[in-house]
Amino acid sequence: MAENGDSQGNFLRGFLIGGVLGVMAGLFFAPKSGKELRADLKEKGEEAYEKAKEAYSEAREKAAAIIEDARHRAGELKKEAERHLAEARLKAKEVMKGAEEKASEAREKAKEIVEEAKADAKKVKGAVEAGVEAARHEISKEKGKS
Repeated sequence: MAENGDSQGNFLRGFLIGGVLGVMAGLFFAPKSGKELRADLKEKGEEAYEKAKEAYSEAREKAAAIIEDARHRAGELKKEAERHLAEARLKAKEVMKGAEEKASEAREKAKEIVEEAKADAKKVKGAVEAGVEAARHEISKEKGKS
């Protein structure tokens, strides 16, 4: 944006200088007396100066308006970005909460499965012990018969 302003300023300066030089060349080659020529030069110089002041003032006002517009847009973009960030944070919190709930449910389910496995293991242990006891009893019967 700064480069654009510099090139416009350079163009304006060149345009004004070229205009002044063109007016001066026209006056120098016009058939007039020295007094008339000096008066015309003074008048044309004042006119060129006033036009340059007006052009500078207009350019300055336009630049100020562009800068203000850019600031306004930057502010709006910042607000929009902050809004999106807040929404993203809220969604992330919701996802994390859901993940924590699912992890808690999984831990509870795992505890239930472990308890069931312990109960089944006790049953199997009891059955094995009963089987071993039955086998001992049968062996001792066999020994008693023989």
